[in-house]
Amino acid sequence: MVQTDQESRLQQERRCLGRVSLQMPPPHLSNMCPGCLVPCAHPCLVGTPQGAVVSAVSTQQTGVTLHLLLSPSQLGKYISSIHTADRSDPTPTPQSFPASYGPTPGITPAQSLSQRQALGNRLALSLSSRQQLSQPHLGNGDMSVATVPSGRATASLSLRPGADNTSFELSEAALLRDVLFVFQGINGKIIKMSSTADRFLIDPKVGVPQSWRDLLGKLSELGWLHNKIRKFVDSKISDRALGLVGQSFCAALQHELTEYYRLVAVLDAQVQQDQDLGVSVGSGGGLTLRRLVVWSYEPLQRLKTLACLVDSCKGKKGGALASVVHSYMQTGDPSLRSLVKHTLNVVSQPIWEIMEQWIYEGDLEDNYQEYFVASDPTVKEDRLWHDKYSLRKSMIPAFITREQADKILLIGKTINFIRQVCQDRSPLKTKAVVKSGEAEEEGDLFTRDVDGSLQQVIDTAYRETSRILLDILHTKYKFMDHLKAMRRYLLLGQGDFIRHLMDLLEPDLNKPASTLYLHNLTGILETAIRATNAQFDDPDILKRIDVRLLEVSPGDCGWDVFSLDYHVDGPISTVFTPETKIQYLRVFNFLWRAKRMEYTLTEIWKDQMTIHKLLLKTVPELASLLHRCHTLSSEMVHFINQMQYYITFEVLECSWDELWKKVKESPDLDHVIASHQVFLDAIIQHCLLDDESRELLTQLRTIFDLIIKFQSAENTMYKKAEEEMNLRLRFLRRIQENTEKGKWGVTELDEEEENTRMEEFRDKFLSKTTSQLRVISQSYQDMVQNFLLMLNEHSDPSLRFLSFRLDFNGHYHQREPKLNRSLSVSYARTRQRSGKDP
Repeated sequence: MVQTDQESRLQQERRCLGRVSLQMPPPHLSNMCPGCLVPCAHPCLVGTPQGAVVSAVSTQQTGVTLHLLLSPSQLGKYISSIHTADRSDPTPTPQSFPASYGPTPGITPAQSLSQRQALGNRLALSLSSRQQLSQPHLGNGDMSVATVPSGRATASLSLRPGADNTSFELSEAALLRDVLFVFQGINGKIIKMSSTADRFLIDPKVGVPQSWRDLLGKLSELGWLHNKIRKFVDSKISDRALGLVGQSFCAALQHELTEYYRLVAVLDAQVQQDQDLGVSVGSGGGLTLRRLVVWSYEPLQRLKTLACLVDSCKGKKGGALASVVHSYMQTGDPSLRSLVKHTLNVVSQPIWEIMEQWIYEGDLEDNYQEYFVASDPTVKEDRLWHDKYSLRKSMIPAFITREQADKILLIGKTINFIRQVCQDRSPLKTKAVVKSGEAEEEGDLFTRDVDGSLQQVIDTAYRETSRILLDILHTKYKFMDHLKAMRRYLLLGQGDFIRHLMDLLEPDLNKPASTLYLHNLTGILETAIRATNAQFDDPDILKRIDVRLLEVSPGDCGWDVFSLDYHVDGPISTVFTPETKIQYLRVFNFLWRAKRMEYTLTEIWKDQMTIHKLLLKTVPELASLLHRCHTLSSEMVHFINQMQYYITFEVLECSWDELWKKVKESPDLDHVIASHQVFLDAIIQHCLLDDESRELLTQLRTIFDLIIKFQSAENTMYKKAEEEMNLRLRFLRRIQENTEKGKWGVTELDEEEENTRMEEFRDKFLSKTTSQLRVISQSYQDMVQNFLLMLNEHSDPSLRFLSFRLDFNGHYHQREPKLNRSLSVSYARTRQRSGKDP
């Protein structure tokens, strides 16, 4: 019986030690013999041991599979020749043959030998693993795996003790299948996750070449990154404490993982298609480890970026998390920038939704405290503007500047102020105005330039809401009228009213403070209002003016505790806060005291003009004393007039004019409040009420006390002088009456008694009063002199220039050389600061 060719080939395989398969692409069919399809003198078979049986199986898709059937001795020689060959090829992965593979004219024998050695290396890489030793040849399948029967010689593939097995026991197709599992974070048959090393490791007992191990190490990094991201998403996706922004971040990561899974599915389909079509791993169109490294480069970079985001965002929430994501926008890689931009859009979407409700409706729906605007529900309406809303600086996203955050806070605060404090429920047109100029893609606002669409939305909403609020304050609540009332009544701007009020209050305020009654003073206040131009003011303003008595201290009189008050409520109390009213009270007390000095000196001058002439006719001994009183009062009048001029014009009027302009130009309520506070601070500073001027204020109050003491001494002198004048006039009338009756005018005894009394008046009263006035005058001049010295050392230029006006004729310069030197140095320093002198 004649054996068929197939049976003969099978018997030959049983007698051989092994079989080596070699895949040849279709272009090489031209080099095959027409009858048996065995290549004649093909370069792949150069160096094949003599006696080796070569068979071939041809397919139209994959080309020709060559089977080399070797005897035991032939196989040993062949493997030895493989290991002694030059392994200079950097890529041991089986490669497809080039299209022009075949004898090349002009190649030297040495080059031919080098080609044969390289081809031997390629054949060595096609040795199969032990797991496929018993599998039969499958026609047109993947025949690039060399099979070796178990239990036969394998000494030439052994490893060094303790090293990884780098033999060719596994095919690249098997490793590719394992890598696809690793990409998904799943342990493969050969590559598994090591919990101790925290990375994927190849089984050291399995024979995998070192070059493939390096490629697999690079590819397994994708699986490690995938697990890191997957673990974060699974642990945080249901954590409500992470907030809406954190949940959005997890959703963005999940989206990227979904895209990554799609890539893995495409790769798996490619491997499966190669197997189904019989495309070997080493062929030109098949998937290889090296190609997979190239194809997975971009996914690897994306997963690395996402893993960095995961590490950086741990423990973050809200705007802080968005800031971390935004920091990764600073990259030059367009693909990574696009990835971070998409993630930032998703992450910032909850922030934009909260912001949209805040700037359009004033609603703050921040259940997880992740927005950069915070609200305190315990604050009452009267402190809504100042205390209820604030900024969480740590939650301000990096793509929103501090100026923008302040405006966003102000927009929502303004809307709530209109609704709750102003009680204005009319619909706002803010949203319609903003939408008319808003960008179409709202989610893209956060990744655009800070001066672009986002800035436009913020500025438009800010201008519209602020305009509405200021209109309500100026029209409905008459804010400017209340501001002028504070200037006229608490800062003593209504001159006729203040003067008439002092005239009416003088008898009561001269009494001890403990004897005053509030209802009596309130009645006097109403009388002063009806009798002056104050009666023409708005009744709503007049009813807010009231009398206030300060805390009484021992020895205080009515002048020391009397004060005017102005009641405010509703929205205007946001500007005139209790703190600012205390400042108004301090300024009023200072101005009231200074006005009292002016009033007192006016009364002194009136008494001098009326009483002095009468006294000098009858009591000529008072001439020197009255002259001293007149001189001292003139000094005091000059001092008080200059102080009043400085306070009224340089402090109050200049500051008021600046305040009025700023309030008119203020774009929002915050600017109004700030301008008003600057106005009060300037007045307090220039009126010597700040901490730096405390000693100056004490000195000035001492001067005021000396003026009151001088008035008291002069009134006492006038009282005694009037008694003496009346006694002398009565004595003269008695002389005249006796003379008219024909009697002697006075007796010698009467004349002696009169002379004794007059001598006693001159010796006791005049000398005592003169000494007292001399002490007052000296004390006053010393206090003024010290006051001028302190003014010259003050940091405020306006106060330094005040000293020039107080000593306009150089009187105090002559008395104190130190003052003269100090004034010269101060003048030189002032000119140098102004840049007039080098």
